[in-house]
Amino acid sequence: MLATSDATVRYGDTTAVDHVSLDLDSGQVLAVLGPSGCGKSTLLRAVAGLEPLTAGSISWDGADLAGTPTHKRGFALMFQDGQLFTHLSVARNVAYALRLRRVPSAQVVARVAELLELVGLSGYAERLPGTLSGGERQRVALARALAVEPRLLLLDEPLTALDATLRERLAGDLRSILQAAGTTALLVTHDHEEAFALADRLAVMRAGRVVQSGAIDEVWREPVDEDTALFLGYARVLRDEAATRVLAAAGLGSSYAVALRRSALVLDPAGPVRGVVESARVTPEQVRLVVAGDGIGAVDAVAPLGSRVAPGDEVTLRVDVTRLAVLPIVGQA
Repeated sequence: MLATSDATVRYGDTTAVDHVSLDLDSGQVLAVLGPSGCGKSTLLRAVAGLEPLTAGSISWDGADLAGTPTHKRGFALMFQDGQLFTHLSVARNVAYALRLRRVPSAQVVARVAELLELVGLSGYAERLPGTLSGGERQRVALARALAVEPRLLLLDEPLTALDATLRERLAGDLRSILQAAGTTALLVTHDHEEAFALADRLAVMRAGRVVQSGAIDEVWREPVDEDTALFLGYARVLRDEAATRVLAAAGLGSSYAVALRRSALVLDPAGPVRGVVESARVTPEQVRLVVAGDGIGAVDAVAPLGSRVAPGDEVTLRVDVTRLAVLPIVGQA
């Protein structure tokens, strides 16, 4: 439904969005993931009609949106801080766009009730935003964005302002809400966990360009380069001889580099990788180690809770092949 073709946005000599081409099918959620300043928010604003393109095009269902003002695109934009009207009740916030469109009162009341139930806030209609938690305010903002059944929902880092525990919980809820509503959505975020939790597909953006895109699991399993792997949440990248040793221990062919998750190496008395523990830290799920591996250097590893491991101990490790990614040689991705 949504397609950007060589979309480019420049400010003088600065290129914020550089020939970005993406497609988004109906009912899917696409996350554009990248660090601050990479151009992802500018791309979102261009899709919304808030930033003019310097070159390229943005279309919906085959129709070019050039010249179509923001209010006629049928899109809804949800910001990270919700931007609720603090003097209006929850119900009046959700109903705001419906009232502007002069929807009959009976339909407004029914739609507001339906949306509050969808976002898990039945019974909150008369509450003011100031009495709600951060997560509840974001749910109200989502209900308001969905009120007019937008063709496309644009999400600008919707969970960034929340604490980590609430962010994780609400991400799963938002995903379920979007699926239940059948909403097509474009999300921009710098948080890979937020992208993984909410989206069907992922586009990794760096310095204004999309460096990789595809289904979430495909991009995660096969990052296109070292920078992308690290940004996606892999803990370390090993190169050359160190990479060869780890891949051999995993029963895989050699490559110039391998990206490892923090849990790719696991304490195992029969493991083929030898090393000396440099540090050990207990977490609620496991013991996290840093091990100086023979011929490998410092790597992250994990051990089961209750393992008696201390700095200076000699250990052996096995490799979990599901927790690593073999990186392609540059130019052969």
